[in-house]
Amino acid sequence: MTNNIGKLDISHPDISKLELIALLAAMMALNALAIDIMLPALPNIAQTLGTQSENDRQLIISTYIIGVGIAQLFYGPISDRFGRRPPLIWGFAIYVIASIAAIFAPSFFTILLLRFIQGLGTAVFRVVALAIVRDKFSGRAMAEVVSLVYVIFMIVPIFAPAIGQLILFVGVWQNIFLFVAVIGILVGFWAYYRLPETLAPENVRSLRLASIFEGFKIVVSNKFSFSYALAGMAFYGALIGMLNSVQQVFTDIYNLGVLFPLAFAGSGILMAIAAFTNSKIVGRFGMRKIAHFGLIIFIISSATLLILSLRGSVSFIVFYALLGTCLFMFSWISANMNALSMQPLGRVAGTAAAAFGFVQTLGGATIGLVIGRMFDGTTVPLAAGFLLMSLASLILVLIAEKGKLFGHTED
Repeated sequence: MTNNIGKLDISHPDISKLELIALLAAMMALNALAIDIMLPALPNIAQTLGTQSENDRQLIISTYIIGVGIAQLFYGPISDRFGRRPPLIWGFAIYVIASIAAIFAPSFFTILLLRFIQGLGTAVFRVVALAIVRDKFSGRAMAEVVSLVYVIFMIVPIFAPAIGQLILFVGVWQNIFLFVAVIGILVGFWAYYRLPETLAPENVRSLRLASIFEGFKIVVSNKFSFSYALAGMAFYGALIGMLNSVQQVFTDIYNLGVLFPLAFAGSGILMAIAAFTNSKIVGRFGMRKIAHFGLIIFIISSATLLILSLRGSVSFIVFYALLGTCLFMFSWISANMNALSMQPLGRVAGTAAAAFGFVQTLGGATIGLVIGRMFDGTTVPLAAGFLLMSLASLILVLIAEKGKLFGHTED
């Protein structure tokens, strides 16, 4: 093992903190891009490749996310053994190749398979990004960096559907996959030439099964960290449920048509503002207080939306205001819950990022698939999914915090 430790250069002198944040955000944004840029094209892809069910279109999103979830479990131990850079480069290669291959997909099954493989590649971006942040930062400084990464990361959902819609105006849906591949190549070269290796030699772990199981045991047995990770999974499931059905909600219920990307962009702007705000206030209030406050407001907003939805149709303005409130709080909740879950596990950061990413992404994708496929032409399934998942998250947070919210000042 020592012969590989010498290859871990952690003294890279060139990259600044600002560039590091921008690069990590760009890597994570490729994941969001692969989801959100597809939303306007779902009907076109489904029609071309021979599926008529509107709910089946959601599989183009879900299979990708399932691929992301499964692969993360493997990237963590690999990055803890060989460093952060090698698996990252392989991830870029898989992502780009699958994107190009999707251009020539002859059937709906093939596009789903390639989307799954595409997800296998992008899974590494989240694992490595979070591991690098934990390698270099801790405590509230870590939460601040995670929030700044999320600011840039959230910009992608603002523009991605509009970009996808623009590509459809001037060409065919296959060009969306070409665009995604080109962006992947550009970010990949940036990472290859500029990203330093941050895994400290003393934290290199063996790939022996006993060592891998020991690492996962450390992660899973930490009740505080794992409870927060499961709480994050519940929220991610609610978000994926929204992403799966948002195109149908905005176009089928509210008849927005080509204005859908603009409405979607507005929610992305709110999430970016929330992430930026969090980076400015987390040093003062701490991760717990912000996450717990956001959780309470999310529950109140989603409960209000569900009550109104059960009583009848909800006007677009009211729906959009309540949805926006939930998404704003989601940014506060997710950034701080991720930081809290990683905080005690610096010694196994890669494995922790992988385990939590696996649980959150695969569990969230499953929850989101159920919520999305419950779409019935009303806003009830979405509102119910938001409320149920936020209540589940509240229970898990109470388990982590031994029954008390806002009860700790140290982060």
